[in-house]
Amino acid sequence: MENNDRITYQALYQQGVQFLRTQRIEEAALDARLLLEFVCGTDRNTLLVHGDREISIEEEKRYRLLLEKRGRHIPLQHLTGVQDFMGLTFAVNENVLIPRQDTEILVEEVMKNLHDGMRILDMCTGSGCILLSLLQYSNDCVGVGVDLSAEALAVAKANYTRLREDKPEMDAVFLRGNLFESLAAGDETEAPAGAGSDVSGRFDIIVSNPPYIRTDVIHTLMPEVREYEPLLALDGRADGLYFYREITKQAKAYLSRGGMLYYEIGCDQAAEVKEILQKEGYRDVKVVKDYAGLDRVVYGVYY
Repeated sequence: MENNDRITYQALYQQGVQFLRTQRIEEAALDARLLLEFVCGTDRNTLLVHGDREISIEEEKRYRLLLEKRGRHIPLQHLTGVQDFMGLTFAVNENVLIPRQDTEILVEEVMKNLHDGMRILDMCTGSGCILLSLLQYSNDCVGVGVDLSAEALAVAKANYTRLREDKPEMDAVFLRGNLFESLAAGDETEAPAGAGSDVSGRFDIIVSNPPYIRTDVIHTLMPEVREYEPLLALDGRADGLYFYREITKQAKAYLSRGGMLYYEIGCDQAAEVKEILQKEGYRDVKVVKDYAGLDRVVYGVYY
């Protein structure tokens, strides 16, 4: 006799956890739950309160397919297409770095000195999460995001368009170029239609989470990063400091007097990045730790 009983939510979740553990996924229980919620349109309470819910054949197929992909160490966020950051939801894919909680420290530090009406430049903008978060939580600021990758800019512009639905006064423009080249050229070819930001002139804040991994270290990174996140956004050249040197030097032509330059850094780079800023004439250079007690942000003032 054919058994028409369907697997329950709780049972399928437990199978997911076990499978991901066999594939050496570090947060197997969390990822199994989040993937199941993504497939079923549920939340974490479902597992606690409605674990006996029957799973449809289609839901089970989709879930097992996503488990198989996650088992190959494809990042969870590439499977769901989103990542939360600063209380907002950002679209992500293989063309941008996945926003990380550590980077929220950078945004929070900028916000301490961000006042209404300021002009912000986000160099190496990626998904746009830094710039768009700053614009979301400020008033009358305008922003420019720059990235070398056209694919990354497409993600940033999509995030901008979606966030403007709730805050239509948000004003940003996104430029494609190698560091400051597109600003020097006044190139707005990669700007979203209707953006009102003027890319000429100087900025009150320049912020960057640049590539900072040493080239010879990249092969040691976890497979989710090494194999699936864009190399262009990871590789900081031989010593990991190339972009800090270049941005710090060039930023002086684009910062207002009293303007501030902010960086996210690798946890072992504080002394070197601080020295780079000081040698280029920035003052009041500070290092900020993250919630784990690791050096995470360096910033200074241009006079």
